Amino acid sequence: MEIVYFARTREEVGHASEYLSLPEAIADVNDLMDHLQQRGQNYRAAFDDRTKLRVSVNQLYVDFDHPLQDSDEVAFFPPMTGG
Repeated sequence: MEIVYFARTREEVGHASEYLSLPEAIADVNDLMDHLQQRGQNYRAAFDDRTKLRVSVNQLYVDFDHPLQDSDEVAFFPPMTGG
């Protein structure tokens, strides 16, 4: 699975993207974020306030309960603002 980080999440984790093989127990985006937080303090900081995160799977906006597959591209970014 490719995971892409934008803006604050990129700054917190320290890189723009990574490829991970995930355990079978990860069924959805919430599970993925829980898993990532186990990777250390930088990841915990990036995913500590999920109200400040949006996610896309395969370039489509989804909710945190969206199911995942090994071949997905998941991107994390801040909410959009502006007018």
